[in-house]
Amino acid sequence: QSQLVESGGGSVQPGGSLRLSCYSSTLALDNFAIGWFRQAPRKEREAVSCISSMRGNTMYADSVKGRFTISRDNAKNMGYLQMDSLKPEDTAVYFCAVKEYYGDWGRCDLRSEFSDWGRGTQVTVSS
Repeated sequence: QSQLVESGGGSVQPGGSLRLSCYSSTLALDNFAIGWFRQAPRKEREAVSCISSMRGNTMYADSVKGRFTISRDNAKNMGYLQMDSLKPEDTAVYFCAVKEYYGDWGRCDLRSEFSDWGRGTQVTVSS
C-alpha cells in the first residue's frame, strides 16, 4: 500500500491552473525531499520537480519552469505542486514520491532514485 496520496487532479482548459497535493499519514515528510513526476499515455515517466526537506531548495524540468511551483508545509506533512498556464502536453498522471538524503536537508535532485510512490492523480488539459 502506498504511503503517499496525491490529490487535486482534474480536467482544465489550456491556460488553466490546478494545485496538486501530496500527503502521507505514515511518513514524516520533513525527513525527505519530495518529488513530482508524471507519465502520459505511451510515454516514459518524466521528472517534473522536487523540493528539499528543508531550506526550500527546488529543481524543475525545463518543460515546466516558470509555470509550475513546488512547495511544502512540513507542519501539515504536505507537499504541493501549483500548475499554472497548463498546456495539453501537461496531460498525464502525476505522482509524488520521496527521497531521503540523510541529513542533507537542502538537497533535491531529480536524477535521484525516489521511492514510496503514490498512486497518482490524473491531470487532463483539453479544450
